[in-house]
Amino acid sequence: MTLRTSALLFSTLLAACGTTSPKGAANVAASNLQSISLPGGTAGPVMMDYIAYDRTNKRVWVPAGNTGKVDVIELASGQVTPIDGFVTQEMERHGKKRTVGPSSATVGDGVVYVGNRGDSTVCAFEAHSLKKGACIKIDSMPDGLAYVAAAKEVWVTTPRDKSLSVLDASNPDALTLKTKMTFEGEPEGFAVDDARGIFYTNLEDKDRTLSIDIKTHQISKTWMPACGEDGPKGLAHDHALNFLFVACADKVKVLDAGNDGKILSTLETGQGVDNIDYVEARHQLFVGAAKAAKLTVAAVDAQGKLTVQALVATANGARNAVATDEGTAYLTCAPEGKILVVAPTAMH
Repeated sequence: MTLRTSALLFSTLLAACGTTSPKGAANVAASNLQSISLPGGTAGPVMMDYIAYDRTNKRVWVPAGNTGKVDVIELASGQVTPIDGFVTQEMERHGKKRTVGPSSATVGDGVVYVGNRGDSTVCAFEAHSLKKGACIKIDSMPDGLAYVAAAKEVWVTTPRDKSLSVLDASNPDALTLKTKMTFEGEPEGFAVDDARGIFYTNLEDKDRTLSIDIKTHQISKTWMPACGEDGPKGLAHDHALNFLFVACADKVKVLDAGNDGKILSTLETGQGVDNIDYVEARHQLFVGAAKAAKLTVAAVDAQGKLTVQALVATANGARNAVATDEGTAYLTCAPEGKILVVAPTAMH
């Protein structure tokens, strides 16, 4: 999420992250909803944006902005190990001061990369030992990070100057800038199709979705998801079906990436959607709506139709879910500095 949008949303969500009943969420599924408190969370809000799931080591990485830490959660035990030492800085947006710091993570080959708004750096960490490796400073605050395995690159959206930086991660001990792409709008969200050599992102302020060739770094296609004034947010991709899921502020759309971005279906999810996650083996999409205080778990069929499998009452401010291969979802809940854990929903 861009810093501009994040500040506006966060200012409306300074409510407790205790469980609430979302308005209009009839037939809310019974669930085993738990929470994990983060270091510093008891003292006030913990600013969180993009989190990442490390499937190899069974951990969730949580950049915890204003605390100057990245909190690593062991899924088996719920134990939280904080990584300290990240630079933070105080900023003023819309007349309000806030402290920014680490805000995004992506998992590579034995390495986790963390973007920090506090000093505009991207740093590499050994995924198993958590040992800090190389860092690189880029021209603008990093927003989303995505590891592109086929090219051994880290792609970094930097919406403040309408650009995207591509980092050479072939040697994690020496990150270098390979190229920088500029756009006519603010890049937001990401999805990678390694097999077809495509990187997807949105232009949030232009209501556009871009298909970018990973080898040439050129825009190959531009689609109109028709999200409206708030623009498109997060992205996810089904590699086998070649469907692209585009999150709008209150809904998700399925685009046929193999058929010029044709919109196949739309599913209303409630207000406050940002990033989304998809578990392809389960054909399940996970959409946290911060303002509606609910998690929608939806299935997609071979025709691209989304069907709700569960509506789970979460909390005001709960968003940006990541999901395990078993279907357990982890959502950020910034106002009380917690990660919410939602038990798997049965597949139909």
